[in-house]
Amino acid sequence: LVARALHYGGHASAAPFVPVNCGGIPDSLLESELFGYVKGAFTGATETRAGFFQTAEGGTIFLDEISNTSLAMQAKLLRVLQEKEFYMVGSKKTLKVNIRVVAATNVDLMQLVKKGLFREDLYYRLNIISIDLPPLRERGDDVRVLIDFFLAKYVQESGKAPMKFTPKAIQVLCDYDWPGNVRELQNLIHRLVIMSDDNSIDVPDLPESFRFSGRRKRGLDRKLEEVEREYIQDALAANKNNISKTAISLGIDRKTLRDKIKKFRQST
Repeated sequence: LVARALHYGGHASAAPFVPVNCGGIPDSLLESELFGYVKGAFTGATETRAGFFQTAEGGTIFLDEISNTSLAMQAKLLRVLQEKEFYMVGSKKTLKVNIRVVAATNVDLMQLVKKGLFREDLYYRLNIISIDLPPLRERGDDVRVLIDFFLAKYVQESGKAPMKFTPKAIQVLCDYDWPGNVRELQNLIHRLVIMSDDNSIDVPDLPESFRFSGRRKRGLDRKLEEVEREYIQDALAANKNNISKTAISLGIDRKTLRDKIKKFRQST
């Protein structure tokens, strides 16, 4: 999304934007995919074919997961960045190219450099302007904005009546760690819209992993009553507020559970 924003918000927005998943293409094929090949370059090359760099001429090429490229491929990429030229596979003629290169990685490239797995010269050539994308859990109210966006999107696509999340459900989603970031949030909202028979999505409708994985304060400066209240609230949510089932799961009788709930309500 950021790479697309850089391209379509720039002066070359009318030119091509070409995304390439370097991790999804075998290294043996990556060179021919990026730089193209001429007829007869290898078995099966029955015609000359342009590569992604030629396709992106005048625009932007987005190299996602660049850390997955081999050292040999990194040397060829360095040449393109420095000289703005490359060879098609099977050709000795250099081709000039004028494009913007945006690269992305989910690992620390400098650590790979120290291990000899990534070329240091390529690292510094790429790292002219660096954009750090913090994980979703560190982006504050972005979670709420994205919830509204994806909910409206999938409700419209499914042809359902307008839907909403309860305030408690939204708070659970905001407290979740989101290891899968925006894609995980998007997939969850899509699934909830499809599966829900009501126009309101509440905590019990969420997967258990969400109800029990909130980023709560875990320090030893908390009162026992606070910890107990949260645990009982989680148990109630997991059992859809069924007192009998919740009492069984907690290993206490129904009267004790009701007394605790009453006590918690009086103290809030």
